[in-house]
Amino acid sequence: MIPFDFEYYKPSSISEAVELHRQLDEAGKKPVYYSGGTEIITLSRLNLFYTEAVIDIKGIPECCLCEKEGTRLHLGAGLPLAEIERADYFPLLTVTSKDIADNTARMKITLGGNVCSELIYREAILPFLLSDSQVVTAGASGEVSRPVNEFFNKEIVLEKGEFLVRFITEERFLRAPYFHTKRRKQWNTGYPLITVAALQEEGKTRTAYSGLSPFPFRSRIMEESLNRDNTPLRRKAEQAVNNIPHEIISDSEGSAEYRKFVLKNVLMDVMTRMGRRGPE
Repeated sequence: MIPFDFEYYKPSSISEAVELHRQLDEAGKKPVYYSGGTEIITLSRLNLFYTEAVIDIKGIPECCLCEKEGTRLHLGAGLPLAEIERADYFPLLTVTSKDIADNTARMKITLGGNVCSELIYREAILPFLLSDSQVVTAGASGEVSRPVNEFFNKEIVLEKGEFLVRFITEERFLRAPYFHTKRRKQWNTGYPLITVAALQEEGKTRTAYSGLSPFPFRSRIMEESLNRDNTPLRRKAEQAVNNIPHEIISDSEGSAEYRKFVLKNVLMDVMTRMGRRGPE
């Protein structure tokens, strides 16, 4: 049970949702947009979250898109992860999604719910960071499309009253070679120690990470190290690890040094799978 009462709204359009948020905010009800709800329920039970009004965006058609239009794929924030997996338009996103919770949970967890989560992992953002996707948001200024790295930079960048509508990804990235791996302290249980997603574009390997730092990220500096020609595989991995641009987490799942050790071995595996070993 959620230990407080709240008003529930399910608008049928973007403009209705934005106007509802404005009205409820002016009334002091601390409104929140809702696409899946699993995290809201969990945090509410722990007394870590409170609101007097919830705006469910799953009734908005643009938030539920799962279709290809020409050379672009549109995936709405209100789509359950399990539905994205069944459609399988974006194979790297499919394998990434399948490693988030169990199948029953993924029928409720939505794309927007995972990406906008308060948890540090938010693995569903990794394929979009690697594919230079566009993000469509909506707020008082209307619908806005911007590059994913402007929407997600260590944290979600949204104005008050603005919400995530959908991701747009170019077809060439959907067909690109990819690799995904997740390492846990205990192989098949518990939170991930490190998740690494990789995508190949024009012969270069792109990599993005979750669980390594307090937020998911893609690092061009690390990619430069990994893609150096005439450099032995182990040296590439060592240089990439030495170029991690953010604080490395040290927690009950593993120390910062242990994460670096695991990552070095994971990166060697990634580059081997992507055909980028380099000289022996």
